[in-house]
Amino acid sequence: MKIALLNVKYSPNLGDGLLSECLEAELTSALPGAEVFSIDLAGRRAYPDLGPSRRAHAIRVLEALPLWLRRMVTRTALGALVALRLRGHFNEQLAGCRAAVLGGGNLLTDADLNFPMKLAGALDEVRRRDLPMAVYGVGANRDWSDAGRRLFGEALRSVRLTFASVRDRRSQRAWEELLEPQGVPAARLAGDPGVLACRHFVAEAPRAEGPLAGLCITAPMALRYHADHGHAQADLDDWYGAAATTLAGMGLRVALFTNGSPEDRDYLARMAPQWVRRARGPVTVTNPFADPTELAGFIGSCDLIVAHRMHACIAAHSFGIPTIGLRWDSKLDSFFQLAGREAFIADTATLCAPQLAALARRALDEGVDRIALDRLIAATRADVAEMGRDLMAAA
Repeated sequence: MKIALLNVKYSPNLGDGLLSECLEAELTSALPGAEVFSIDLAGRRAYPDLGPSRRAHAIRVLEALPLWLRRMVTRTALGALVALRLRGHFNEQLAGCRAAVLGGGNLLTDADLNFPMKLAGALDEVRRRDLPMAVYGVGANRDWSDAGRRLFGEALRSVRLTFASVRDRRSQRAWEELLEPQGVPAARLAGDPGVLACRHFVAEAPRAEGPLAGLCITAPMALRYHADHGHAQADLDDWYGAAATTLAGMGLRVALFTNGSPEDRDYLARMAPQWVRRARGPVTVTNPFADPTELAGFIGSCDLIVAHRMHACIAAHSFGIPTIGLRWDSKLDSFFQLAGREAFIADTATLCAPQLAALARRALDEGVDRIALDRLIAATRADVAEMGRDLMAAA
């Protein structure tokens, strides 16, 4: 049985690939003999190389446009992309498939109609084949344009939906308010595939030099473009430098890394020399990771992770590594609440150096509740297996 996962596996943000690979592997485990693979909604077929990218420039251009003009430009460009390239990509990749799954990741979001238009194109190909369809563990927000809400609703209503789940209560509320009134079936809760990272990736062996803190760097422009309103950020040029200095001052080795997004890598490359000089301690910069295996291996070798990026936090939690989340999007709050770690997420605007030191010390001293983590992993595996059984029954 050939099953296609619709996601953004090959995004430059390797967190997307990490959760996609976890879902592929777990569904394959639940359905022995099934061939499970991902179709990237942006038409990518491999993890991107580590060369220069136009993504940061595109974000800067879009940021500078008035909202009405930005939406018009992106809708025109996305319409052409879907019609001229992506429909053919979806058609080719779905050949021979018996079922399709939308998941996981923050796919039910509307940033300039990006996901609404791509999903509408992909699900129309699923509809034409009358494939049984599942939605698994996706994230959803409520900030959809009228056009985005209509596109999501029409796409999900048109397919033969046998199983629908979202990854947290916040996403479930968005589904209830925005999709169910359009006739889309209700969605249950299911675990994020990223919590299975410890099952499907191998942590690098820790080094003998001492405990290691991974400080995940996210570019301010990415936070401005995607963040929820109301989550205040400090001057990150200064904050990251102070954080590295503080963690090094606690006797930790500090490794600066990114999840792979080009704007994050560019920001780290530009600022790292200044931060390393300021810290005057064991602060290093990791080489860019080529794929999720390298990212997960590094995260698994750390003793502490400090990050804005959600799947850096989720992968770390899966490996039982204490994590401090830097608030920017309510999806991160939702995960920390689900994991029972609400005390370890904070706004950079209010998390000064002494408070970071105290929170890091507490996180290291308390560790992760292994019993609760094992329950979360087991529940997520059961969710994936249930979805697989539903698809098999409908195929």
